[in-house]
Amino acid sequence: MKNDREGQLKIYQLFSPVLYGICLKYMKNEDDAKDVFQEAFVIVFQKISQYKFEGSFEGWMKRIFINKLIETLNKKKKESFFLDVFDPDTDFVEEEELEVIPMEQEKLLEYIRDLPDQYRTVFNLYVFEKMKHKEIAELLKISEGTSKSNLNRAKHILQKRILSIKNFKTA
Repeated sequence: MKNDREGQLKIYQLFSPVLYGICLKYMKNEDDAKDVFQEAFVIVFQKISQYKFEGSFEGWMKRIFINKLIETLNKKKKESFFLDVFDPDTDFVEEEELEVIPMEQEKLLEYIRDLPDQYRTVFNLYVFEKMKHKEIAELLKISEGTSKSNLNRAKHILQKRILSIKNFKTA
């Protein structure tokens, strides 16, 4: 808060692995992830005086990073990032579990990165940030149904990719 460079460096060193990991989950490639990571850290240091010492500092920073990630994804699209279309014919079970198949973390991250932007964002917010569909809908300015539908579609895409690897290995 006092613009102490040594303190800023310690914050950067302590939290950068987690925060960079978040950027990698949301962006399609490492270059974009690095750009957002840098921009979001600048925002953290610019707004650090606004931290009220309520809740975790890491959680406060994560929120800044997620907001910057969503802002960046929205800017990349000329039209609306999310189509607020809920397909009532789409059957989904909110807590449906994917079949667990052992795989490398990097491979799973690659599969998540390959998801379409809107599915990847909802998936990450729901699965990794533990947000409820109501919170996701408010953050992304979509309906709860659209959030649920996007999560369901993301799960099915991931499941197909994971199962195709399993079937390939057993064939």
